[in-house]
Amino acid sequence: MASLVLPSPSTSFSSISSSLFSRHSLSHGSFVHNESRSRICAPISVKCDLSETLNGNPCLPILNDRTLPKFLECKRLGNTVNRSNTRLKIFSGTANPSLSQEIAWYMGLDLGKINIKRFADGEIYVQLQESVRGCDVYLVQPTSPPANENLMELLVMIDACRRASAKNITAVIPYFGYARADRKTQRRESIAAKLVANLITEAGANRVLACDLHSGQSMGYFDIPVDHVYGQPVILDYLASKTVCSNDLVVVSPDVGGVARARAFAKKLSDSPLAIVDKRRHGHNVAEVMNLIGDVKGKVAVMVDDMIDTAGTIAKGAALLHEEGAREVYACCTHAVFSPPAG
Repeated sequence: MASLVLPSPSTSFSSISSSLFSRHSLSHGSFVHNESRSRICAPISVKCDLSETLNGNPCLPILNDRTLPKFLECKRLGNTVNRSNTRLKIFSGTANPSLSQEIAWYMGLDLGKINIKRFADGEIYVQLQESVRGCDVYLVQPTSPPANENLMELLVMIDACRRASAKNITAVIPYFGYARADRKTQRRESIAAKLVANLITEAGANRVLACDLHSGQSMGYFDIPVDHVYGQPVILDYLASKTVCSNDLVVVSPDVGGVARARAFAKKLSDSPLAIVDKRRHGHNVAEVMNLIGDVKGKVAVMVDDMIDTAGTIAKGAALLHEEGAREVYACCTHAVFSPPAG
């Protein structure tokens, strides 16, 4: 603890002013008065440098919004400025740590330290092992199978960051589970996509980043901003490497619900023609192809979907395209879920 001792009025200021600030430190804290002197105490101290003079007498520097005096340009201040430039933290769940590591590497950062474990009864425990106070935190956790486990883990991670006073929490969800339950197709059904959106919001997330949602309307279920990114450029680069003539391409939607997605994809491929597979479902994860709308004879068919789960739709659609005379069939998707029997 350092202190500044003020001289009595009878002492000549000119004789002590030059040595006063060189021997003592300026501090910020509480004032303690007695009959002979006053002290200013504080836990942090910096050295003063009064090398500048005015008419031969030392003068205190004047603070403004542009410059700082030399005695404030200390190492502690420099470290604080440096830390403020790196207040971005990336934490990974257990769903896809390799993806999180690659994202952190691309950003030039290290993954944040976090402890995630499960108790004997299956409960999830999360502890952040570094401070996130005032930081922008990104939690990378897709809700891939097992969907319920990974979703609950994401919620607990968000809660841990909120209680650790993070400034902003962004849930990075490459694969958003329950996205297919986005509307009621039969009576007395739940809309689970809206329920999951509410859970993420109430847990404390400030923003969501998702990739190729099953339907764009799912963004409206969130009461927080949603950044929706697409894997389309990666697929386009792959098809470009195949050197297929644009006149031979036809983009195929595997169902009526994916027509808008396939149409946007076809525009990127020199506005290729579009075909639609008409399918009839007899139950969840069960598809039966009925007929094809469009011409694929002698063409290279590119089937585009947001995900492949059991692969029933893609397999039966590809078989139909070959029956209709397609020369080659490519199946492209963003989320390769590959549930049994596909996996």
